Amino acid sequence: MNFLAHLYLSENIPQITIGNFIADHVKGRMIERYSPGIQQGIRLHRAIDTYTDAHEVVRETVETLRGGYRKYAGVVVDMFFDHFLAADWELWSDEPLGQFAARMYRLLAGSYLILPSKTQYMLPFMMKNNLLLRYRDIEGLNYAMNGMSRRTVAGSNLDTAAAELVRNYDYYHRQFNLFFPDLKQFTGEQMESILVKL
Repeated sequence: MNFLAHLYLSENIPQITIGNFIADHVKGRMIERYSPGIQQGIRLHRAIDTYTDAHEVVRETVETLRGGYRKYAGVVVDMFFDHFLAADWELWSDEPLGQFAARMYRLLAGSYLILPSKTQYMLPFMMKNNLLLRYRDIEGLNYAMNGMSRRTVAGSNLDTAAAELVRNYDYYHRQFNLFFPDLKQFTGEQMESILVKL
């Protein structure tokens, strides 16, 4: 899953949210630099990624995209699923998406000095372009995918992913709806264990 899903699945617990957001930029023993709550958020992110990668629906969806996107097929699925979470947001949250995004930006910006350098570089761009909100529109998704395409090797084809989503929208939407309730249940169980430790 991508940024929006990781933030959403943190259940509005600030330290967990920060850790879940920065986890991809925290390698090895770097985790020891952070508070116990942020460490738990990092571990939650890793558990979500492991569960997602192993899920039958996700694996099938990745294989559908493998021919066009090779090693980036999983990235494309993550982005597609963030799009569907954003597009169907009212089914998953009582808080409007724009309000949720603004609250997440405030939390992350307020913690800017403790964020990893790569996250510090990325966050202002995300905020300026309001990517968490823009994921809900194909145009916004295309903008994000094109930005990623420019940062990857030639031939990643990420700049064509939004068009692929449009062509097979119902299929990818169905895959998301099959997968996301399972992920939400898994994360809820993980959170129960985490809250005992905090």
